[in-house]
Amino acid sequence: MSETATRGGVLAVRPTGSALGAEIRDLDLSASLTPDQTAQVRQAMLDYGVVFFRDQKLNDEELVRFTAYFGKPVPHVRKQRPRRVKEIFLISNIMEDGEPIGELGDELIPFHSDLSYLKRPGTLSVLYAIELPAIGGQTQWCDCTAAYAALSDAMKEKIKGMRAVHRHPVEAQNPAAHIAHPIVRTQPETGQCSLYVGPHLTSYVADVDSAESDALLTELYSHIEQPQFIWTHEWRIGDIVLFDNRPTMHRRLAFPPDQRRLMKRTQIFNDEIPV
Repeated sequence: MSETATRGGVLAVRPTGSALGAEIRDLDLSASLTPDQTAQVRQAMLDYGVVFFRDQKLNDEELVRFTAYFGKPVPHVRKQRPRRVKEIFLISNIMEDGEPIGELGDELIPFHSDLSYLKRPGTLSVLYAIELPAIGGQTQWCDCTAAYAALSDAMKEKIKGMRAVHRHPVEAQNPAAHIAHPIVRTQPETGQCSLYVGPHLTSYVADVDSAESDALLTELYSHIEQPQFIWTHEWRIGDIVLFDNRPTMHRRLAFPPDQRRLMKRTQIFNDEIPV
């Protein structure tokens, strides 16, 4: 393979035409990226929230190296079976010897931002498709910046300064302290404001009664789940997706439990507190 992924120049970035997302073409991620290529990939991610690359063939070390261009890859907080490269988290419904090789099964996973139940949650995540079901299992991303911009002035004023507590539905995954983040957070690299609540990991709005909390979250969830804010990625084997958890949320659609799905995930977190 060549010393670098391409010979340089301007990368081919093709927007999806939906609310967010873009494909970057003709870049071999198993090879080293130049500083200019890295900067262009990062800028495309900042511009579109999510970028993806088709037909990739990476070993585990190369996947971690690619992630490291954008921050420090760290092991996921959830325990998994012993594995050679600890920074890689397996997302899979595959069973071996009666035990799952990964996590998150085959059911719908509602909209969320990775690890938002932590004080320093997910910044960037990378997904690499290894095995896919024949039907289902797509990932949908929501443009939470556009969703915030489309709110009424009255709603923007109402939620200004409000915070919501995020908790994982599996209590053992949570820190002892309840973590509250701003309902509207700022992406520090762009200065843009985004909604930062989702039905999977947001538990309640702080400092209001439960009825008001439930009503407000229901209204915000209904708003962000409108089709104009959503893009659906139809996975192919060899796809690598890099996404920014700060201005986006994502959900995984269900797929038949008798069909295999295996994704390798790396993540950058524990480096920012939402503001």
